[in-house]
Order: sequence, then C-alpha cells, then structure tokens
Amino acid sequence: MAFTDHPAAALIARALDATGATAATLLVAGVVALFVLPTIVQWYRLSHVPGPKLAAVSKYWQIRESIKGTLPQVLKDLSDKHGPNDLVTNDPNVLRKMMAVRSPYIRGPWYEAWRLNPTRDNLFSMRDEAGHTALRNKMVAGYSGKENLSMESTIETEIARLVDLIERKYISTSKDYRPMDFGEKAQYFTLDVISDLAFGEPLGYLEKDQDVYDYIKITTASIPTMLTLSCIPRLANMIQSRFLRWLLPKETDKIGFGAFIGVTNNAVAARFAPNAVPQQDMLGSFIRHGLNLEEAQGEAVLQIVAGSDTSASTIRAVMLNMCTNPPVYRKLQKEIDEAIAKGKISSPIKDAEARQLPYLQAVIREALRILPPAGGAFFKQVPPGGDVICGKFIPGGTQIGSSPLAIHHSKKTFGEDAEMFRPERWLEADEDQLEKMKATADLVFHYGKWQCPGKTVALMEFNKIFVELLRRFEWSIVNPLNAAKLNNAGVWMFDDFWVRVTRREQ
Repeated sequence: MAFTDHPAAALIARALDATGATAATLLVAGVVALFVLPTIVQWYRLSHVPGPKLAAVSKYWQIRESIKGTLPQVLKDLSDKHGPNDLVTNDPNVLRKMMAVRSPYIRGPWYEAWRLNPTRDNLFSMRDEAGHTALRNKMVAGYSGKENLSMESTIETEIARLVDLIERKYISTSKDYRPMDFGEKAQYFTLDVISDLAFGEPLGYLEKDQDVYDYIKITTASIPTMLTLSCIPRLANMIQSRFLRWLLPKETDKIGFGAFIGVTNNAVAARFAPNAVPQQDMLGSFIRHGLNLEEAQGEAVLQIVAGSDTSASTIRAVMLNMCTNPPVYRKLQKEIDEAIAKGKISSPIKDAEARQLPYLQAVIREALRILPPAGGAFFKQVPPGGDVICGKFIPGGTQIGSSPLAIHHSKKTFGEDAEMFRPERWLEADEDQLEKMKATADLVFHYGKWQCPGKTVALMEFNKIFVELLRRFEWSIVNPLNAAKLNNAGVWMFDDFWVRVTRREQ
C-alpha cells in the first residue's frame, strides 16, 4: 500500500494544513504588529496636523520621490501648500529652535541610514547627544583651521592644479574645440582639496583627470539609495545588521567605494604607526584631541563624502547660474578686474581679500540659497514630553524635518522673485532685511549643535576659486537649451554640464 493511501498520511496532511494556517496567521500578525499598528498610532497622534492623506499612512511617497531625485521640490511644494504647521517645516525659527545648542531635540531615526561603517556611527549619523558632543569637540579645531595653518595654501595648491589641467587639456580656440564637463572637474577639485587637507596629500583626481577608484560613479549610485533607506530606518538597520552587512562595500574590495574606504583607512592607520610623525593637518588635529584609530578612520571617510559632494554642488551652482546670466557674469568679472587693477587682491587671492568683494559675496550667498547643497529633510525627533510647534501640540517621538527649498525660496524672506537667481538682492536690502536673509541663508550649514564643521573650508574654497577662474578664462555653456542635467539625491547631481573655456585677453 502506498504511503499516501495510509490513514496516517491523512492525519499528517491535516496537521500540516493546520500548521501552515497557524504560520500564515502568525506572519500576518507579525506584519500588522510591525507596520500597520505603528502607522495607525502615528496617524492618530498627528491627525490634527494638516498634510497630504497618503503621507499620514505611508512613506511610499518619500521613497518614490527619493528614487526620482525630486524629493526637495516635492517637500517645498507640500510646505508651500500646507504652511509651516506641517511636520516638514518651512519655518527657519522652528529649525533654529530644534538645533539650538541646549535644545532637547535629538536626531531622528532618519540619520541611521547614513552610517558609512555599519558597525559604528560617524559625526553625521550619531544620534546619541553626549557621544555626538564629545566626538565633535575632538574635531572642531581641525575643521576650523586653528591647528591647520596651511589650510589656505593647500586650497590654493589645488586651484593651481585645476587651472593647470584646464590649460593643458581644455582650452578651446577658433581652430581647436575642447569642451569640458565642469560638473566632473568641480568634484575632482573638491575631492583633492578635502583629501589634501585631511591627509596631507590629494587623492590625485586633478592630476590623473579621471574618476579614481570609481568614487563618483559609485557615490552617484549609492547616495540615492541611502536617501531612500533613510525613509525606512528599519530596513537600513536590517541591511547594516551582522547577517546582511557582507553585502555592503568592504575595504578589501579592489574597486568602488570599498576600495576608496581601504585607501583612506590605510592613510589613517599610517598616522597611528609607532614611529609616525605628528602632522599639522586635520587628521593630526583629530588625533591630538583624542580620536582613536577606528574613530579617525570613520571620520576620514565622512570628510571625503560630505566635504566634496556639497562643496562641488555649490561651485557648479555658481558657474551654472553665472554663465546663464550674462549681466551677473560681467558684473562679477568687472569687480574682479577692478580689484586687480587697484592692487586690492593678490595672485592667488587671499580669503580675507575675497571677503571684501561685495558682489562676489552676493553671488556665493545667492548660489547657496537658490540650490541649497544638501537637500534632505534632516529629521529631528521631538523630546519625550512633546512640544508646541506653530500653535499645535506635537507628541514626543515625532520626527520633524525641513524643506530646504521652501525655506530658501521663501518670498516672505527673499522677495517676490525668490525663485530667481539675483545676487543684487543681497546689496539692495535694508539692514533689518539683510540680517533676516543672512540668518536664514546660513541655515544651509545648519545651526547650533549640528552646524556643519566644514563651513570654514567650504567658504574659503568659494572665496578663492571663482576669482582665479574668472581672472584667467572666459566661460560659455556648450548647450544653452540643456545646460546641465540636475537631480537631487540628498545633494544636487550635475550631469553633462559642458562648457567651452578660452583664455582671456589681458
């Protein structure tokens, strides 16, 4: 007799059916407990706050717009529609309140996706307040330049390398057309600047004129993924767990982001060798102030990622908006030429001299405002007792993010033409309005306990690079109808930003 005909078989089949039904029931119950019930609770807690219906019950819309690279614009549109009462706020006063040095707010789970090493937090991803303060205090002197006296000369060296690259390979004439992707070269420049400042030696992007270690290719693909994962912190934690982290880049990889991590880790490890000589650069400062090997390696990678992508975005934004606005281009070039003629600026220009050029400063501020370099929502978490925001009680544990575009394109703050690139607004405003505009625009570097430590480096780069590029070369867009392809995945991505460069007639 076949087993399937045996009476025991029927009993086993019925048991399996029952077991399967029980397993299915448990699976459904687990899904409900993990995802559905928290969603219902969250909706109930925040049902009094205006906003789109889908956003109340799902993060699908954030994921969708993150993948499309349009999240900053969508957040702006929602903030414009629902006003500053939404949980994505466009109110700069709310941001300053949350980010103040003694604020009880902490970083939300959104930040957990930004661990570059799945086993430990960095200065950006760390949510623990005491740990963040202690780590930041060890690093602030190095970032400020107080213990890195060669900061300005290092930036000048990399600008000279960029100028040399242009002279060697990308000067066009009436008989020789050599277009250059400025978006690419801008990032080569910022990568070499931050690596030279951090380790005392550039990674060699400008020298080789190529994407070393495929860093740009890999980060262009991975940063959108990290932004998407930040919308689903539980999934980010799952991927970073010890069961799945083998899927992530490793320092032993031969190419890609893993290889890049390996290079930075080796450079840091060399500083901790028994006979290592202390250096007067950023890393040397970090070590003197107490960073251990693992901390220094983690922060070195963060320095490169955070310090190159955002600065490159602003350099591209200045050149794009300047080259597509001839009056701005000529006015800035005239200010530079007159300052040279009067002996007011050196060659290369010094940071202190650049600060005395009012139109240059207006152009830089306007570029930071029109395309805020970091476009994420940067969610902060309401303290346990809750808080009153714009007259509405917000329960503790709620995440409140911001819309950089809504804040920096506010007509109330910047005028009816706030959507337009117009540097003159910074020179025309009365004293009170100018202070309001400056205080708002400075939020691109965040504020208080979470202010960007690399602000000094970034502003020094901006103060120097445009003067050196405009005093030597003429710039024009290759394709005015499609000057560059832009999308945002936490930072602005510029593709196919092709320019024609010629020598200026002196």
